[in-house]
Amino acid sequence: MDKTIPNRAEAVAGIGDGATVMIGGFGGAGSPIELIHALIDRFRATGSPRNLTVVNNNAGNGHVGLAALIEHGMVRKLICSFPRSADPRVFTEKYLAGEIELELVPQGTLAERIRAGGAGIPAFYTPTAYGTELAKGKVIAEFDGHPYVQERWLKADFALVKAHLGDRHGNLTYSKAARNFNPLMCMAAAITIVQVSRIVVPGDIDPEQVVTPGIFVQGLVEVPDPQQEEVLNRAGAHYP
Repeated sequence: MDKTIPNRAEAVAGIGDGATVMIGGFGGAGSPIELIHALIDRFRATGSPRNLTVVNNNAGNGHVGLAALIEHGMVRKLICSFPRSADPRVFTEKYLAGEIELELVPQGTLAERIRAGGAGIPAFYTPTAYGTELAKGKVIAEFDGHPYVQERWLKADFALVKAHLGDRHGNLTYSKAARNFNPLMCMAAAITIVQVSRIVVPGDIDPEQVVTPGIFVQGLVEVPDPQQEEVLNRAGAHYP
């Protein structure tokens, strides 16, 4: 029942070539920067993992976190809502050079596809994207006289998530807006690895405050002073 992992390198050691990885965060809020950087460290040391499919709300900013993952050529395909955010130059350059694939998904649809994956719902219908290029080739059905687009669930081999508190059983709480996609991704991935600011003993988190139950978490590592993407970018940081 003790799901603690001693260090970040060991936390990401199981992610292999070609894996589908969900990465939490809404911009920098809730983004597991340290786990992403640990994955880059492993790639630089071993050449693996590569050819990843990454599911994230955006395409990263600056040269840290997800943007650094893309910059190192580790990502084959990105599934996201906002490929052009504050400073998306890394993704933009890779995309224009034909070095990365993009699957563009409306934000609400992205969240629901992930939720459906965690809930075991293989498909659902939404009016969003009907009549646009994003609906091309998809099943269209009519309900109560209105057209709806069929969307498929999203599941992943791994999820990398940032939470605030976690106990040794994997029960999690989040800090404010850092909650965003993280709880949904915990449910939709076969293996969820979480960085938390503090690991506590079971019982220290009020059960009424648990957002993600430990059943959805396979490992957690303590990162006492996590970095924030926006702060790093304002400082002009590059990783490594």
